[in-house]
Amino acid sequence: MIRKEREIKFIYVLVILLFAVFLGIPIIRLLFQSFFDDGAAGISNYVEVLTGRGFMQALGNSLAVSACSALAATFLAFILAYSIQYTNLNKKFKGLIRTMAVLPMLLPTITYGFAIIYSFGKQGLLTRLFGVQLFDIYGFYGLLFGYVIYTLPISFMLILNTMGFVDKKFMVVSRVMGDGAARTFWQTILRPLLGTLAASFVQCFFLCFTDYGIPASVGGEYEVVASVLYNEMLGSIPNFSRGAVVAVMMLIPSVISIALLKYLERYNIRYSKISEIELKTNPVRDTVCGALSALIIVCVLAIFAVIFVVPFVQEWPYQVTFTLDHVRDVLNDSSLFGVYKNSIFVAVLTAVIGLIVTYGAALATARSQLNGKLKSVIDAIALVTNTIPGMVIGIAFMFIFSGTSLQNTFLLIILCNVVHFFSTPYLMMKNSLSKLNSSWETTASLMGDTWIKTIVRIVTPNMASTILEVFSYYFVNAMVTVSAVIFIAGARTMVITTKIKELQYYNKFNEVFVLSLFILATNLVVKGLLGYAIKIKEGKNSVKRRNKKMKTRKAAAVIMSAVVLGTFGLNACQGAEAGSASDQVVIYSNADDEAVEAMKKTLDENGYEGKYLFQTFGTSELGGKVIAEGTNIEADLITLSTFYIDSAQEQQNMFQPLNFDYTLIDSASQKDYCAPITSQEGTIIVNTQVLAENNLDMPTCLKDLTKEEYKDLISVTDIKSSSTAWLLIQALVSEYGEDGAKEVLTGIYENAGPHIESSGSGPLKKVRAGEVAIGFGLRQQAVADKADGLPIDFVDPTEGNFSLTESVAVIDKGDNTNPLAQEMAECIITKGRSELQKYYPNALYEGETTDAANSSTYPKIFPEPLTLELLEKHQELSESCK
Repeated sequence: MIRKEREIKFIYVLVILLFAVFLGIPIIRLLFQSFFDDGAAGISNYVEVLTGRGFMQALGNSLAVSACSALAATFLAFILAYSIQYTNLNKKFKGLIRTMAVLPMLLPTITYGFAIIYSFGKQGLLTRLFGVQLFDIYGFYGLLFGYVIYTLPISFMLILNTMGFVDKKFMVVSRVMGDGAARTFWQTILRPLLGTLAASFVQCFFLCFTDYGIPASVGGEYEVVASVLYNEMLGSIPNFSRGAVVAVMMLIPSVISIALLKYLERYNIRYSKISEIELKTNPVRDTVCGALSALIIVCVLAIFAVIFVVPFVQEWPYQVTFTLDHVRDVLNDSSLFGVYKNSIFVAVLTAVIGLIVTYGAALATARSQLNGKLKSVIDAIALVTNTIPGMVIGIAFMFIFSGTSLQNTFLLIILCNVVHFFSTPYLMMKNSLSKLNSSWETTASLMGDTWIKTIVRIVTPNMASTILEVFSYYFVNAMVTVSAVIFIAGARTMVITTKIKELQYYNKFNEVFVLSLFILATNLVVKGLLGYAIKIKEGKNSVKRRNKKMKTRKAAAVIMSAVVLGTFGLNACQGAEAGSASDQVVIYSNADDEAVEAMKKTLDENGYEGKYLFQTFGTSELGGKVIAEGTNIEADLITLSTFYIDSAQEQQNMFQPLNFDYTLIDSASQKDYCAPITSQEGTIIVNTQVLAENNLDMPTCLKDLTKEEYKDLISVTDIKSSSTAWLLIQALVSEYGEDGAKEVLTGIYENAGPHIESSGSGPLKKVRAGEVAIGFGLRQQAVADKADGLPIDFVDPTEGNFSLTESVAVIDKGDNTNPLAQEMAECIITKGRSELQKYYPNALYEGETTDAANSSTYPKIFPEPLTLELLEKHQELSESCK
């Protein structure tokens, strides 16, 4: 026993060290950040956030919808798990339940919001099938529906896994002792599951509480705390200190959760062995459970059916002819295979390392005599990892590991995934280990076996199903995650979900669905193989038990060998590629698709083909990355909104002076460290089909959008989260003054209702999907949609087409600065502007002219310099109008 405790303590120390470095330090960094503002320590950030407009309301909304969603998901998951473990339903139907229950987790969470809109929206697939919109998808009920679908797989896996370790013979004993059906159900099923049900509720609650993707799509006016966090961390003006306060506040509910789970641990029941019995025939039970399970499965399929339809039609919902063009576009992307290979590499290593870490942690808490306080540390770690939003982990990692050898490496992504997804696999392992006979190690020790041998020969074989489930869980989540990875993946370590994120910025939702199907197919193959291995394991009690056990061991050996060899092979390939690409210029950009393609074309035609790597981000994400990483950023060259570049230069002096000459038409805007590449204009975007269906007149100005006839049929962007909204507010302030602008903007916000978006492309997305008739967005995107034959048109508002510029800048890395970066910056400006002007016609440089046929009707420039201070002033104006 002494030896056992020594080995357990060694494992415990290793686990604690891992989380101390990759969880503790980031949280401490986050905590310190929350107390500092402009270099001064204090609680001013907390006072500002807690007394700020709407924070407590958002917190209350989050608690309410998360609790309801967690309760619903746990209840539905229990029904599905019960139908599998405690009914005589057809085995094939049970297999269908297993597959469908986990289907949502096989898809990237970034697609959930799109799926809800394209399924249940005004022009959604199911709305068209039924001829009526089934329910309002925006607000509480939309969030509830999305969250339940999102968390159902996690709850199902936890409950089903633990149910498999409940000894069913006690049901017979209970009936023999004269217990009624209700008492038998309570004593032999519910009571042994209390701890797991509570863990499921907590897991689901925090997944909902910290999720941002679903609220961003269907949250509407029902603001949640995750949206507040996003606006602070990645809004149009990132404030990491206030964002840290919000993140710290989001950790508070975990304290209550730890106490709850600790209390419910007393209800855990251990069995000396797991007995299988023939379940009592009960047609009523089977019929009810089968019907409820079928209904749940239909609901799951309903929301994701659109993913199997939209990519194979020309343009949903307006051109529904069959096509494979979207699939071909994705497959013809030369960078796809490399990104896909990266994803497989990261997913496999995440699964292997995550399995080892969770198994070791669960052994320390469930199969040891360690002090209860020591065990509670790992339990607390599990809850904290579940509580922290992925974007916070990503940003914390970006701050801490910037400038280290781990920056932009696969290892950092893998460790981030292991930490981020630790909670559910750990609880699965712990719950399963706690159900096994606690005397096995003692008995084996008395017989002379070492503790390690006991774990390998006795405990692990009895945990085979859970081990495979944990491997599967880590693999699948590593394939679909994006929230944290987007901040720590580099141009050479991109994974497939970052590609999806890139397509989202370009509003290429058909391609998003194609890649989602690609990920789904990969995850289904892995789940299928592991499911087959689990079936072999679970069939060990048959007549051919020994032969099957040998087959299982051989299969496991082959699979593990393939994993190891494949992993090292991929690693070798990655190393070779990294070496050959080390001299390439890394370009980070927030530019639209048309601008990126124009810059690539210019570089390729001027001898730079193969000498650069392009990675695109959302404006706020790249802005946050630039501010956080400074000169330690991977990029050699960036193109970004000019006011972000100005802010970064003012704070960190991180850009080199450009070594080529150029002259702007507006000489007052000329700087030596950056040069504008495009001028982005705002305009009114309309869906002509929806306008006609609602008998609406075409608006001519922004003030028209305040008319009662447009109520709930317009969409605009919130300036707190996207700079696109600044174009609208510039127009209103310039035309009507600040007081007049407030009046008009108040009316616009009232008419927009649930359609005030956090993303600059959000209004166009809503207009395209037919959710609204009118939106405000970037002019060139509307021009492109109209040219593609969609029922999209645009109206240049009489108040003016105001603009924001995006500029190119070279990162000053001292002696490590790539000399080609300056050459490429010069090439883009001096040789690429003619190509860029095809899409962004405004003349910027002396000698350029604006093409009258492609130019806006009312181009205007705001009379004041576009600085962060002015943006903050206009944010305050906007907030006063809500």
